[in-house]
Amino acid sequence: SLKMASDSPESLMSLCTDYCLRNLEGTLCYLLDNETLQLHPDIFLPSEICDKLVNQYVELVKTDSIFEPHESFFTLFSDPRSTRLARIHLREHIVQDQDLEAIRKQDLVELYLTNCEKLTAKSLQTLVSFSHTLISLSLFGCCNIFYEEEHPGGCEDECLVNPTRQVLVKDFTFEGFRRLRFLNLGRLMDGIDVQALLRPLPALAALDLSGIQLPELAFLTQWQDTLLSLVLYNMDLSEEHIQAIAQLRKLRHLDISRDHLSSYYKFKLTRRVLNLFVESLVNLTSLDISGHTMLENCTIPSMEEKMGQTSIEPAKSSIAPFRALKRPLQFLGLFETSLCRLTHIPAYKVSGDKNEEQVLNAIEAYTEHRPEITSRAINLLFDIARIERCSQLLRALQLVITALKCHKDDKNIQVTGSAALFYLTNSEYRMEQSVKLRRQVIQVVLNGMESYQEVTVQRNCCLTLCNFSIPEELEFQYRRVNALLLSILTQSRQDESIQRIAVHLCNALVCQVDNDHKEAVGKMGFVMTMLKLIQKKLADKTCDQVMEFSWSALWNITDETPDNCEMFLNYSGMKLFLECLKEFPEKQELHRNMLGLLGNVAEVKELRPQLMTSQFISVFSNLLESKADGIEVSYNACGVLSHIMFDGPEAWGICEPHREEVVKRMWAAIQSWDINSRRNINYRSFEPILRLLPQGISPVSQHWATWALYNLVSVYPDKYCPLLIKEGGIPLLKDMIQMASARQETKEMARKVIEHCSNFKEENMDTSR
Repeated sequence: SLKMASDSPESLMSLCTDYCLRNLEGTLCYLLDNETLQLHPDIFLPSEICDKLVNQYVELVKTDSIFEPHESFFTLFSDPRSTRLARIHLREHIVQDQDLEAIRKQDLVELYLTNCEKLTAKSLQTLVSFSHTLISLSLFGCCNIFYEEEHPGGCEDECLVNPTRQVLVKDFTFEGFRRLRFLNLGRLMDGIDVQALLRPLPALAALDLSGIQLPELAFLTQWQDTLLSLVLYNMDLSEEHIQAIAQLRKLRHLDISRDHLSSYYKFKLTRRVLNLFVESLVNLTSLDISGHTMLENCTIPSMEEKMGQTSIEPAKSSIAPFRALKRPLQFLGLFETSLCRLTHIPAYKVSGDKNEEQVLNAIEAYTEHRPEITSRAINLLFDIARIERCSQLLRALQLVITALKCHKDDKNIQVTGSAALFYLTNSEYRMEQSVKLRRQVIQVVLNGMESYQEVTVQRNCCLTLCNFSIPEELEFQYRRVNALLLSILTQSRQDESIQRIAVHLCNALVCQVDNDHKEAVGKMGFVMTMLKLIQKKLADKTCDQVMEFSWSALWNITDETPDNCEMFLNYSGMKLFLECLKEFPEKQELHRNMLGLLGNVAEVKELRPQLMTSQFISVFSNLLESKADGIEVSYNACGVLSHIMFDGPEAWGICEPHREEVVKRMWAAIQSWDINSRRNINYRSFEPILRLLPQGISPVSQHWATWALYNLVSVYPDKYCPLLIKEGGIPLLKDMIQMASARQETKEMARKVIEHCSNFKEENMDTSR
């Protein structure tokens, strides 16, 4: 019943259902008294649509943290005259007694309740409402459904002293469930008389009694003419059990597997038992004996075993009792048994730990109801993906995604699953993955990060995100991923490696994205978080990747985003800048990142007065002579000063250093740079540079801007010639050449920029007819 992660496009039905569920008020419903959802009176929906709405609702509540559940959702399906339900699958805490009660008038054919721990004996009474139509019922893991609250008699005061007790309901049976054929009672609580519970059922075809301990199974022979499937996972068996099973001659699927780690089992599997099953259960197509210890050797001699091509023919079987099979089994469960490593196994599908195929079969078979086994199988897949190459990548990814979605709150699965995802999404496999599948990976990774503050899960999830193109592939979850990373970085105790990866991701996320994204992330506390990290590193006198990435992230997030620049100044960013400069005088990358950021701040006219102090101007002037990181630090310092000079002499509100002296140093710096310098910078727009061209108040700013354009169109013509042309730079340069105040060398350079761009245009003109 588990919905597998899919790689094919969503159906129109699925897309419409999703849209309606996310917009119930605007589509199927209206709000009554501002709180209760009501279906519009003119709506009638058949079961094909209603089943999908309910099942997809459960999936969304479970796997999408942004989706808000509605308290009155199930009441929309209370009246079969407007909504029909037939087959629904409900899971975990999403469903409560009142939800089942709301749909009691529906003629349900199939009802799967999986791990619905909030359901109590009230829901047993609701089940009776479906008794005349129900064919399939699962109560797997509904551990409180046979308990009711017993209020002690007497007054209210008595109730306060003695709160309600949970009492086991022992008189419920499936009386009247005439059509019930498929029943799953897995992990039923102790103390229930299973025999009495089931006796009224006339014709059971499939029964799951996983995790239930019963003294005998002779009562099952009541259905020996109808029972096709029997699951007894983790039941401690005895000779009596085996004899009863052997009488169920119609069985096609038998599962007596167990988790060999969970507890001590007296029963040991023998050759005789396997012989008995093969001999008695002639219709058997599927058998699971995973986790069993073989008391004796069931294999054929090793010389014979290794001979010939691998075969699934029973006659060649390496497991001796299976040589008596009439045909190969469809499925044979051998996970965590020694038998799975044999050569000739007479089954089309085998679960085991021998190779990728067996491991994937195990994950597929056990994910829904056996997370304890699944996590160990995923761990084996992790080793395969890490050491060898996965040959069934798509299937492996889909299975791991499905397991992570299904067991969002299972720590073992989240740890092993997130680790496997890291190896399954790396660049080696990238070409084989669709956008849809990669998005599903991102969703389950973010789910894991939200559910677990545990270091291993967080680290695995962050590392997996590094396998994606950032920001492009994460853009569809942009706010959510940023919020998660910032929450990791604001935790008081931090793992060094997670901190480093999270800062790297934050930096990548704000690089080359639209300004509205940057503003939104700024409001989420991005600037403050980075400054706190810097402050902590400063206190430790450490300049590591976290320090450099934090400054780089601030450089990116302030690009053409005045609000974030202002935040940087308001949160004492300049103080940290000076302290870092003083503490780490040799760290070139750090200087470049800090100056790049200050270049962004200097582009904002309203903020420039805050940079106009003797201390800051002296620091910027001295950095003009820096040779750090090629020309980058000197170039950025000159950029900051160019914007300050652009405000004119009247804005120069300091006595020292003199404006003319700083101008002189700027000219000297620009003339010392190599015009062919390769750059460590990325412009999305030339607007902040171009605004320095049409003015006569600061010729040196004009010269810096022209030099910047000349360098970029010379070294990276393919990227920057089209950008300059598109943003109207050529007419501005032509106008500047006519200006009397512009210096001769600036005009010369401007002509070269125009020439470069026209040459580029000619070379790239489409001459094809």
